Amino acid sequence: MAKDYKDTLNLPSTGFPMKANLTRKEPECLKYWEEGKIYEKMLGKNHRDNSYILHDGPPYANGHIHIGHALNKILKDIIIKYRTMKGYYSPYIPGWDCHGLPIELQVDKKLGSKKHETGIVEKRKLCREYAEKFIDIQRDEFRRLGVLGDWKRPYLTMTHDYEATILKEFYRFLEKGYVYRGRKPVHWCPSCVTALAEAEVEYNEKSSPSVYVKFRVTDKDADRLIAERDNIPVNIIIWTTTPWTLPANLALAVHPDISYVVVKEKEYFIVAEPLLENLRAVINLHGDTANKFKGSELAGIRTIHPFIDRESAVVTGDFVTVEEGTGIVHIAPGHGEDDYEIGLKHGLDIYAPVDDHGKFTKDVPEFEGQFVFKANAAIIEALSSRNTLIGRNDITHSYPHCWRCKKPVIFRATEQWFISLEKDNLRDKCLEEIDKVSWIPSWGKERITAMMKNRPDWCISRQRSWGIPIAVLTCEECEEVVKDGTILDFIVQQFREKSSDIWFDVEIKDLLPDGYRCGKCGGRSFRKEMDILDVWFDSGVSHAAVMENDERLDRPADMYLEGSDQHRGWFQSSLITSTATRGKAPFRTVLTHGFVVDGAGKKMSKSVGNVIAPQDIIKRNGAETLRLWVSAEDYRGDVRISNEIIQRLTEAYRKIRNTCRFLLGNINDFDNGNYTGSLLEIDRWAMSRLQNLIINVTSAYDNCDFHEAFHRLHNFCIVDMSNLYLDILKDRIYTFGRSSTERRAAQWTMNRILLAITKLMAPILSFTAEEVWKFIRPEDEESVFLSDFPQVNTAHLNEALEQKWEGLKKIRDEVNRALELKRKEKFIGNSLEARVSLSCNDKLFSLLEEYLDFLPTLFIVSQVELHRSGEQKPEIKYTYKSDEIEELSVMVQKADGSKCERCWNYSSSVGTFPEATDICERCYQVLHSD
Repeated sequence: MAKDYKDTLNLPSTGFPMKANLTRKEPECLKYWEEGKIYEKMLGKNHRDNSYILHDGPPYANGHIHIGHALNKILKDIIIKYRTMKGYYSPYIPGWDCHGLPIELQVDKKLGSKKHETGIVEKRKLCREYAEKFIDIQRDEFRRLGVLGDWKRPYLTMTHDYEATILKEFYRFLEKGYVYRGRKPVHWCPSCVTALAEAEVEYNEKSSPSVYVKFRVTDKDADRLIAERDNIPVNIIIWTTTPWTLPANLALAVHPDISYVVVKEKEYFIVAEPLLENLRAVINLHGDTANKFKGSELAGIRTIHPFIDRESAVVTGDFVTVEEGTGIVHIAPGHGEDDYEIGLKHGLDIYAPVDDHGKFTKDVPEFEGQFVFKANAAIIEALSSRNTLIGRNDITHSYPHCWRCKKPVIFRATEQWFISLEKDNLRDKCLEEIDKVSWIPSWGKERITAMMKNRPDWCISRQRSWGIPIAVLTCEECEEVVKDGTILDFIVQQFREKSSDIWFDVEIKDLLPDGYRCGKCGGRSFRKEMDILDVWFDSGVSHAAVMENDERLDRPADMYLEGSDQHRGWFQSSLITSTATRGKAPFRTVLTHGFVVDGAGKKMSKSVGNVIAPQDIIKRNGAETLRLWVSAEDYRGDVRISNEIIQRLTEAYRKIRNTCRFLLGNINDFDNGNYTGSLLEIDRWAMSRLQNLIINVTSAYDNCDFHEAFHRLHNFCIVDMSNLYLDILKDRIYTFGRSSTERRAAQWTMNRILLAITKLMAPILSFTAEEVWKFIRPEDEESVFLSDFPQVNTAHLNEALEQKWEGLKKIRDEVNRALELKRKEKFIGNSLEARVSLSCNDKLFSLLEEYLDFLPTLFIVSQVELHRSGEQKPEIKYTYKSDEIEELSVMVQKADGSKCERCWNYSSSVGTFPEATDICERCYQVLHSD
């Protein structure tokens, strides 16, 4: 019976389990971090003077977190942990956006029919409670992701101090003259009954009627256009996808430099010349051209409204294009931004005969009470019955929708409060600040620049209850706003002491000194503004409320990090408020990530059924899998997720974990000695590869290329470690003497590798890194996050050695292909059963001859012999001829000698020792030297 040598081998041993069991272990790790105050100790170990501040953009305190929240918070956590390990004081202060329409609508829904009976202060109390509830829920969900931060002291936009700061910042705008009240067209949601800012509008596909309408030119002007027209009507044709705005039409716009032609049919029709060919097909405009004019020559012509008894004049506007339509735009100054601007220029009424609920008013008796979108059909019928409809069809196009109720919005002129972007050249100053900021990805700069250049003045008022009131007192006699600093400071202090709710309860007389008079007209009667501020103003002043007022932070922030939709949201509102009041941007770097989509790249939707909730992934796979997903994907574009993607990442995670487990298992008896001088060449190669890994991963973290960091780590674990170094090392680790210098050198190398990769992966795979750390814990550091990030040891960098080993690795790959062929033929099982013969050119021969004694270890075979090309024996038939390496052939034969029962190598020395006939000479020496 063969002797069992298992007990003589140095087999791996570790308590680190192969099975991760993340769903059970992660909560234990969270508890360890909390009870050990690891976050607090992370901050304490670094100096305040060397700070890196990532300012958290506040998520909305409404509902459970979704997969986009998980992506965002994990990205931030990776940066904070990396910067802390690099020696920066990098606090993470989470925040929540607490006011606004979504919460108010939820409270209204809960109140049902009672919402009309509920007082504003009571309703605000319910909104506050609703926000508090979901702050607690989301806090737990964010912490479950492994995100470390000051969760006990977050910033909330509804605390008294924060509300007071919002008002104080608004007053700064007021005092500097940026704030004005005006009647302008704004995005209006008839469903939510409020104005919306640009950032509160999202564009979705919508089907709309597309109509071509004729406006008949008055006879006097028609005669000027066509000298001998014989009383044939002359018409200007417009095109619109919003027929409901036609009742508000007051003018037609042409471009001054575009050529317009008069086409003769049964009547004359005027359209832009560049669009004529297209219109011949679309509205059967096949007649000859009777005349041609520049747009500037048409200015001043009067036309007759197609179904209302009034005239509409032709005006010029540079915004008119010939991309589609007729090159002539119908102008309703109360229902469009360009329309409004051109209306102001030409003294037109800002006319919008539509009420708060999107219904026509009595100013349009024919359609009074009809909802605008439903009225489209009636308006088209009115056009048709009056013979002013030239053509119609339906089109699907991108159209603005309310961010909250998801219903289409309208442009509607109403009395609102605005912040002027032209005052003190604020727009230009913001554009200058954009140039000073680093944008990741770089296209973010172009995007926000275009938005800043083209955006209208900021509509900051909302006709709702849950928000910061625009705490303005206006003289009822002259409409002058009270700007007395003493009074404004008093109101701010009231907000700070009692919350913004006091505005809805307090009497005006209690806000003003006895006998106070208007500074402009001397009036004594004042009214309170009851609109609330846009919530983007709330979060937009977080640089003042948080970064300036919180002792844990300072400004400007090193980074703002949010989704790409925030170019028109938080990034922009923060930029405007900071530039106007502080003269500079509140951030040095802005990083944006894409949206999360399904595996096919489609937007997630409950109705489609392709929504993946982070809670489900955590429950099934653990939060570590989510963290791996965030780091493995390139966040710069839209990020895909599916069960298949998660499954692939689970496999990648398993390989990294197994690498750590192998390393732990084989350093369990390491004596912590310094064996730098005893490293074999392959150890020196591994250490050089490790230094390059540290260089590349550090660079990836520095540049926020987290997918690069992950893939570098993953490839190192699989390609450099599992497939090569650790595979080759097994013989030395398992079979050499326990305390032999060769084995200790291998253990020293593995220990350095494990320490480094544990730290390198810690910002990403935080739970796993902490679990590994508990088994190695050098110098008794209680958490991997209290250790320093790995530094490159240039003494171990050896580019020449790595290049040499690149050649050896390629040869090894070819040998493995030959071995696999023989394994499939059942000629061999284990590769140690083989003897390999190599035939190669002189250059390869010189390289391989240098490593001749090491080649069996490199190839994991029992023997290797070398031949120069042309020198091999003719009877040798090579198993495999390489297509990758010129003149390399490989022959696989049965190994010489007998199998050693201890190391499994085949050797002629087996059987030469009477007292141990089944082991080789090397194993005999190991057993007898010990």
